[in-house]
Amino acid sequence: MNDQKIKVRVTETDMIMEVGVFSKREDRIEVVLGEGVHSVKCELLPTANGAAYVGSAMGREIVYERSREQVQADVEVETHDYRDSRRR
Repeated sequence: MNDQKIKVRVTETDMIMEVGVFSKREDRIEVVLGEGVHSVKCELLPTANGAAYVGSAMGREIVYERSREQVQADVEVETHDYRDSRRR
């Protein structure tokens, strides 16, 4: 299981929360808020200008303040196949 966590901001209270990442792609980040049976899955989509990712969980807006380019670079690093780099 992937134990990656990211920090998101709840816009209503400006509180920073640490949430688990369910899946991460350039066009969408799925996060899980909470743990166990009371966890809530939320989908974060990029904003129109690509400066952040936003989503709504239980009526509250949450924001992941990283750009599309930064997330794409993170995904490429995480999914890099090191076996290909050894070949000559």
